[in-house]
Amino acid sequence: MSKLLIYGATGYTGRMVARQAKAAGLDFVIAGRDREKLATFAKELDVPCRAFELDDATVLMHVLNGLRVVLNCAGPFVRTAQPLMRACIASGVHYLDITAEIDTYRLAERLSKDAEMAGVMLMPGIGWDVVPTDCLAMHVSRRVENPVSLRIALQVAGSMSRGSAISAGEIIGAGLMARVDGVLAPTPDAKSGLFDFGEGLVTCAPLSFGDLITAWHSTGIPNIAMFVNVTGSAFPEGDLSKLPDGPSREERDDQRARAIVEVTGADGGVARSMIETVNGYSYTPLSAVEAVRRVLGGEQRAGFDTPARLFGSSFAESIAGTQIFDQPG
Repeated sequence: MSKLLIYGATGYTGRMVARQAKAAGLDFVIAGRDREKLATFAKELDVPCRAFELDDATVLMHVLNGLRVVLNCAGPFVRTAQPLMRACIASGVHYLDITAEIDTYRLAERLSKDAEMAGVMLMPGIGWDVVPTDCLAMHVSRRVENPVSLRIALQVAGSMSRGSAISAGEIIGAGLMARVDGVLAPTPDAKSGLFDFGEGLVTCAPLSFGDLITAWHSTGIPNIAMFVNVTGSAFPEGDLSKLPDGPSREERDDQRARAIVEVTGADGGVARSMIETVNGYSYTPLSAVEAVRRVLGGEQRAGFDTPARLFGSSFAESIAGTQIFDQPG
């Protein structure tokens, strides 16, 4: 019996994840709602497939029987994460996903005690975001004595997939937030910040990604703010259903991904580092499959967890094409 189920495997990123899982030699089954698409893709990969909706807990319990890990690639995750997390807890199956939607991380926090009692790990965010930023936050926090505040800035370049654009709407809809003295708080009047991704200072707008949750758990720093610099057509407008599936291989190869973490200590000292990786859509299948491989190999801890806390701050750099650059304070 397969030990891994990839849900949402026929989506833009899900297909890349499934192909990477096949290349890595994992034993898995693909799943989703569209039986015809699944059957065609399953034949290509020579793997089993299962078509099912997420609204019947009995069906989910049956489908998850015998599995060890579910990897959810189906967004918007506000619709898919809760039934899958709850079914995983009830079935004793570890849950991982690739979301950046902050409300999914908040859900995992709320369900953490139930998951811990069931011996189940909940780890949202094993793609880009949050693997590079989570690991970078831990890396930079160790460069500062008594760190008290942390700022994270993402640079989003190139075009988005249709699924990511819809998820971005969920992130924006969650409202502006920051972590203030350890508590997640609304910050509707948050100001933009200036960050240098290698070509001079650029304006980054405040936005609430899952790092407001993961960085807190990974570093313990009580004050955290997030920003994003958008270039080109990264955040599309209009009818999102008419967008193409996602950027081409050539477009991905032309657009590397970057993020900056800045940590300030109690004495006012600042440490800053930048991480650069392959394009986020190319990075996610690599990091997601590597995370799954490690979990299947026994690296796991019951309850809500983060990539950096479980796998270590060097996990992001284990993905080919990733570099960290420490910058002057």
